[in-house]
Amino acid sequence: MSQQPNSRYCLLCGVENPIGLHLRFYDDGADRVTTHFTPREEHQGYPGVLHGGLTSALLDETIGRTLVSRDLWAMTVSLAVRFHRPIPLGRPLTVTGEITRLRSRTLEGRGEIRLADGSLGASAEARYILLSPEQTDAFREELGWWQVVEDHAEGGAPQPSRRPPERSR
Repeated sequence: MSQQPNSRYCLLCGVENPIGLHLRFYDDGADRVTTHFTPREEHQGYPGVLHGGLTSALLDETIGRTLVSRDLWAMTVSLAVRFHRPIPLGRPLTVTGEITRLRSRTLEGRGEIRLADGSLGASAEARYILLSPEQTDAFREELGWWQVVEDHAEGGAPQPSRRPPERSR
């Protein structure tokens, strides 16, 4: 599995976002992406249960990131989430996303959140519109920083890798 880049301030992957989740995403091969997340008390909706909006955000981001290995960027057009069971706090989750159809202007994908016991917590189907090369370059320039941040030992600060920056079109 290869690790994907992070940004500075994204709510899900931003390494400098003080309220962010600081997630790492990995290309799992065959147009699949995986991340792991353990929700904490501040992520709850009802007591002891992960907030549905955060559940949706996890699925949206993970499905959308299936395009990163192709150097494509997109924006969500639609996201349909099915909540199969309450997702408990304090237990590790595995979130996966995969491409189901890729066209010249759109991506269709699906994703799921698996609980620590392997049961299905939530699933989603989504559609995205691909950004033009000009839009992608503009966002990259505004973002200013899009790098792989190496996983780090407990207590250490995340460090950007020596991987060269993503190419502009």
